[in-house]
Amino acid sequence: MTPVTVPHPSSPAGAGEHPATGSDLDLIASRVLWLSAAMVHHANRIRVNPSGMKVGGHQASSASMVGIMTSLYFDQLQAGDRVSVKPHASPVLHGINYLLGYLDERYMTTLREFGGLQSYPSRTKDPDPVDYSTGSVGIGATAPIWASFARRYVDTAFGRTGAGRQYSLVGDAELDEGAVWEAVMDPTVQELGEVVWIVDMNRQSLDRVVPHIASGRLQDMFAAAGWQVLTVKFGKVLEELFTRPGGDALRTRIVTMPNPEYQRLLRCSAEDLRSRLPGDGEDADGVAAVIADLDDATLLQAIGNLGGHDIATLQEAYGQIDDTRPTVILAYTIKGYGLPTQGHPQNHSSLLTDEQFVQLAETLGEDPQQPFQRFDPQSPPGRLCLQVAERLRRDDVRLSEPPRVPTDIGRTPPAVSNTQSALGRTLLDLSRDAPDVAKRVVTVSPDVSSSTNLAGWLNKVGVWSPSERPDWFADDRDTLMHWREHPTGQHMELGIAEVNLVGLLGELGATWSRWGQPLFPIGVLYDPFVERALEPWSFGIYAGGQSILVGTPSGVTLSAEGGAHQSIKTPSIGLEQPGCISYEPAFAAEVEWILLHCISRLGRPDGTSSYLRLSTRPVRQELARVPSDAAARERRRRHVLAGAYTLQSATKPAVCIVAMGALVTEAVLAADRLADMGVEAEVVCVTSPDLLYRAVQSRDGLAEAPSWIIDQVFPADRAAPMVTVLDGHPHTLTFLATVNRVRCKSLGVNAFGQVGDLDSVYRHHGIDTDGIVRAALDVCS
Repeated sequence: MTPVTVPHPSSPAGAGEHPATGSDLDLIASRVLWLSAAMVHHANRIRVNPSGMKVGGHQASSASMVGIMTSLYFDQLQAGDRVSVKPHASPVLHGINYLLGYLDERYMTTLREFGGLQSYPSRTKDPDPVDYSTGSVGIGATAPIWASFARRYVDTAFGRTGAGRQYSLVGDAELDEGAVWEAVMDPTVQELGEVVWIVDMNRQSLDRVVPHIASGRLQDMFAAAGWQVLTVKFGKVLEELFTRPGGDALRTRIVTMPNPEYQRLLRCSAEDLRSRLPGDGEDADGVAAVIADLDDATLLQAIGNLGGHDIATLQEAYGQIDDTRPTVILAYTIKGYGLPTQGHPQNHSSLLTDEQFVQLAETLGEDPQQPFQRFDPQSPPGRLCLQVAERLRRDDVRLSEPPRVPTDIGRTPPAVSNTQSALGRTLLDLSRDAPDVAKRVVTVSPDVSSSTNLAGWLNKVGVWSPSERPDWFADDRDTLMHWREHPTGQHMELGIAEVNLVGLLGELGATWSRWGQPLFPIGVLYDPFVERALEPWSFGIYAGGQSILVGTPSGVTLSAEGGAHQSIKTPSIGLEQPGCISYEPAFAAEVEWILLHCISRLGRPDGTSSYLRLSTRPVRQELARVPSDAAARERRRRHVLAGAYTLQSATKPAVCIVAMGALVTEAVLAADRLADMGVEAEVVCVTSPDLLYRAVQSRDGLAEAPSWIIDQVFPADRAAPMVTVLDGHPHTLTFLATVNRVRCKSLGVNAFGQVGDLDSVYRHHGIDTDGIVRAALDVCS
C-alpha cells in the first residue's frame, strides 16, 4: 500500500522573513514561562476568592511544555496547521496567544473565572484561538487523528481545504489511556502523514515520579503501528559534555539511573550534585572527572538540559518529520522546569508561594507588580511575535449552507417491520430522493454494519479509505455486502472500537466550523455499548461536534443475547446528555421523520447532536395508525418530533398508559384487554422523554423550550392515573406523573437482563401485557 503524502512547507519562515534565532526564542520561552505562572498565581493568590476554595491551575505541567510550545508556535507552525494542547498546558497556550496579539490583556487575570479563560483549552468557550478542546485525558490527544480523516473526506468530496499538519501535544501520563492506543493502532492511521504527536516525557503523574516509564517500550509500540519515532532526550549542553573524556560514563549514568533518582538530583545544590551524580558504580570516577571542571552554574544547567527544553534540539527534530506516515516525538522534559518547584514529585497541583513568585520574577527579569507585559514591538522578540502572528493568521471560515433536508419521504413500510431496519431504508431513500443531502451523510460503525442493517447503504456508497483498495470478493455471487474501499466512500469502519467511533464522529461533526463544509455524520453501534463510548462522545459535543448516534439493538428486547447485550440506562442517558436530543421511535414512519429532522439540525451554528435508540423487535405497523389525510399526517409528524402523541384516545380515560419504543405493542394489547373489562384506557406513545422533560421544565419557568406538546398530549381536563412502561430504567418516564399530579406506576427494567424468549424476559421484568394490565388496575382502583 502506498502512503498518501500531505505536503507541508519545508521552511517555517514566510516570504521576506528570517528564521527565528535561538536567542529570540529563548527570550520568548522565558516570557511564556512567566506569563503562564503569573496567570495561575493571580487566579489563586491575588484575585478575590470569597469561597476560599482552591482555584487551581497547573504551573508545573505548564512549565514542562514551554520549550516545546515556543519552538512549535514561533518557529514551526503554518496557518493551516492545527494543534491539540494537553489540558494542563492551557496557560501556556493563552500566554502564547497573548504575545501574538490574539488575546486581550483583560483576560490574563480571568483564568478559571466565570466568563473568563477556561480551565482547559476550549474551542467553544475560550475567547482566543483554540484548535481542539481538551481536558478529558486521552480524548484531546486522539482528536487530530480523527480530524485528519474528516479533512481528507472533505478534500475529496468538496474541494481542497489547504495543507496542514495535525499536532497533538500529549502528556506522557495520557499514554496510559486505552483510547490512545485504540487510535494509534488503527491500521488506516498509518497512512496519515499529517499527524504529529509530541509527547511531554516529564515522567511524573499526579502524585509521584513514575518509576517505570520506558521510552524504549513506547518507541516499539508506536513503531509497530507504522509511526515514525523520534526521540529528543538531551540538549546541546549535555550532548557536548558527552563528547569529553568521561562523557560516555556520564551518559550511561544518566540513562540508567531510576527516574525518581534523576528527579531528586534536579533539586540538589551544586555541592550535593557533585557528590550524588557520580554514584557508586564502576563509572563513578569517569563521571566525577567530566564534571570536575564545571562551574556550579554550568553543572546545575547541565543536569536539567533535556531535549524537550532545548529549542535547537527540538528544531532539529521537526526537520526530520516524515510526511508520509504519522510521527511521534518523545521529548524528555522536567515537570516544573524553571520554577522553584522543579522536579518535586508532588508539584503537579502545587502553587508558587508569594515569595517563590517574587523569586521567579527576579530569576527571569520580570516585574511581579506588572506581570502581563508584551515585548516591545521594535525589539527582536517583539518583531518575531508580529511576524509569527501574521504567518499564523487564518481567514475567517465561510460556512457553506447545508442543503435542505426533506421532512417526509412518505415511504410505506412493510406490514411488519422494526425501527432498526427502517434506519437503513431511510438512508437509501434519502440517496434517491435528496442526493445533495445524502452526499454529506457519512456513516461510521465499529464492525457491525451488517448486523445493524447498513448493508444496503454501504453497498450503494462504498467504504471510505485514504487510498483505493481492491474488493477481492466483488465477483463472488454469495457476497451480499460489497466492501468497496476508496477515497469517495461514505461509510467508515473502525473495527471493534467504540471510542474511536465517537471520536471520529466528533471531528466529522466539526467540519462545518473548521473548514466551512458541513457533514452529516451518523454513528451506529450496539446500544449496550453507548455507555462505553459516552464520555468521548459527550466531550465531542462539548467541543462543538454535531452528530447522530444510533444505538441498536437496544434493551432486554434483545432477549436471546442475554444480559451482557441488554441496555438498561441508555434512555435516561439520552434524557440527561447536554447538547443532544434523544429519541426512541416505535414505528418505521417515526424513524424516517426523526432521522430527517435530526439530519437537518447538523452542520450549523445553532445545530445539535441526536441520539436514537432503535430496536429489532418486529412490530405490526398498522398499530401506528398513521393518518392518511395530509394535514393529519403532518400533525402526527410534528407530535412525533416534539416528543409524544396520542396513539389510542379514550372519551373519558380511567387510566393513561404511556409507552415508549418496542413496548408500544404491549401497551395497545393491555388497553384492549382493559376495555374488555370496562376500563377505558388512553395510550400515549412517547418518542422523546428528553423533549417532554424540557417542555415540563419550560412550563415551570426553569428552561426555555416549547411546551405546547404537554397541553396537547396531557391536557388537564383529561388527566387520569398513569402507567408508564419502557424497555429501560423506569425512572426515565416517571416525571410525566407531575404534569397533572396523578397517581402513577412506572414499569421498566432495573436489574441485569436474562437470556430467553421475548415473552419470558418481558414477564421476568414485569413489562409484559399482564404487568401493564395489573399496574393499570392498581392505579385506577
